[in-house]
This record gives sequence, structure tokens and C-alpha cells, in this order.
Amino acid sequence: MLSKTGIAVLDALSTGREATAQELAADTGNSRKQVYRVVDEMIEAGLVRETRGHHNQRVVRATDDPVVEAYRRLASKLGHVEWPELLSPATIRVCWFLDEPRRVTAIADRLGITRQAVHKALSPLKNRAMLDPAGPEYALADDLRPLLEFARAVVAHEHRVRVRALAPSATVEWCDPKRALVRVHDPEDTDTLQSAEDWELTGLARFRAYGLRFFLAGEPAFWYAPDVPLTPADVVCHTLVLDADSRRTSYALLLIEQEEIDREALTETATWYGVEQTISQMYAFIDEDIEAGDEGGVRLPSPGEYAALKDQYGVA
Repeated sequence: MLSKTGIAVLDALSTGREATAQELAADTGNSRKQVYRVVDEMIEAGLVRETRGHHNQRVVRATDDPVVEAYRRLASKLGHVEWPELLSPATIRVCWFLDEPRRVTAIADRLGITRQAVHKALSPLKNRAMLDPAGPEYALADDLRPLLEFARAVVAHEHRVRVRALAPSATVEWCDPKRALVRVHDPEDTDTLQSAEDWELTGLARFRAYGLRFFLAGEPAFWYAPDVPLTPADVVCHTLVLDADSRRTSYALLLIEQEEIDREALTETATWYGVEQTISQMYAFIDEDIEAGDEGGVRLPSPGEYAALKDQYGVA
């Protein structure tokens, strides 16, 4: 995660200027030793690049990474705010969840931290009237969309750097601060992640754990969520996030019925992935409340096709 010093360095370089470590130390109020360490980390993460200047001095400038571009938009639209003073890694993580009103308890549960820690991370935003409280729920004010975009770019970047250190072909398909759903495009990367700690197969490749085996057209998807159990509800949502075509929707329906996944639990899980409408339509299909087709944008099989699929895989 981008540190406070890293945010200060990013802020100093966001205008496109070049700077030496000595200049960045003066700009950010950090020691040269601290700046060197952070700059080295940012070079490795692809956020800055280095050249040699006068007397062979190290000179750095920001790249065009999505994190850098998101910060530039934030500084451009809300330049009156001293973002390096306001933002911390904890605040950035909490900001990821503030696209809509959310309870502190829900954020704490997703991050695996205490409610007090969430309140502490929110306090710089509260103190500057940047939150729209709605009862016990909090969301970013409407004009702070660039802050949300920056927080999400930082989180996605952290996951992308982590997975590509192991699997260079990987792309992040969905993430939050603690979890990432990735797809790989090279068989060697599949082998690497299958044997890597903290990574699990998910999507259609995971269905075999429930007695359902399907042909995979490409490399499987993987899930990163250390110490968080991978549930059948998660697997259904991952399958739909990766591709909600009629084939995957049909297979997800099979898993819902095979595992008798609780509707309320799956619907709650789906809200985090943005597929709650799809899940609602799928349960309506199971209840025979809607016909097949592209109902609400969800591609569903015909009742006959689905009945044949259930017979094929022995799903009651």
C-alpha cells in the first residue's frame, strides 16, 4: 500500500517535474534516507522512473501509471486540499468502501479490523466535512468522486503488483482492499499460482470441488484472500464477474441448487461484487417467476435447457 511518504512524493511529482532525492526530502519534510527507500519501492512498483542527472545524481519523475493519473485528477479537481497530510494507507483502504452509504461495522468486517480502527481512519474526512452521514452510515460527498477513484486505483495497483510478481500475465478482474479476483493468460502462470501460498482456484475451475466438472476454454481464475474462507457464494459471484454469459449463468444456477446456497447470504455477498441484480434474476428463474432470455440484462437458459443440464450433472 502507498505510504504517507509515498503519497507526499507522488504529490511532489504529480505536476510532471523531475526531482532529486534531496529536493523531494525538502519538499516532503522527510529524511533523504526515507525518501530513497520510498522512491526505490515506487520505482519497483512502476509509479516513478529514474534517470541520471548532473554529476550522476539520481533524478526521478512520475510515470503514467493509473495511480499517478488518478492522483493528478484528484489534485487538479480538489487542489485546495493537502492530500499528503490527510491520507494514510488506512484511510485509503476505508475510502474504497465509501461509494455508497455503508455502516462502520460492515467496513470493519470486510477489512478484518475493529470498528474503532475504521472510525480512526474516517476521522480526517469527518473533520473536513467530506462525508455524507446517513444515520449510522457513511459515504463520500458527491464532489469527492476523484478521491474514491484514487483509492480504488491504489488498491488495484497493490493487488496487480502482488500477483504479477508471481504471474506476469495476470489481470485483476475485481478487488477490494483485502481480496482480489484475477485471471491469468499463460499456463506457466497457472502452475505458479496453483502452488503459491494464499492463492486459490475459483470460478468454473472451482466447481469440481462440488462435484461439477466443466470444460475450461482458457486458463482458470484465482482468488486472493488470506485467512478468509472461499465460500460457494463467492464462487458463484466470481463466475458471474468473470463472464455472465448464458453458459456461466447456467453453471452458476447449478451450483446454487447443488449446494442449496442460502438466498439471503448469496444476495448479501453479491452486493460486494455488483451482481446482486443478476442473482435476483437467477433466483426468480429458479422460482419460475420469469422466462428465459435476457431479462434485465441477465442471460438465462430456457427451462428445457436448464432441466437437461440438471439431469446431465445429477443436480436434483
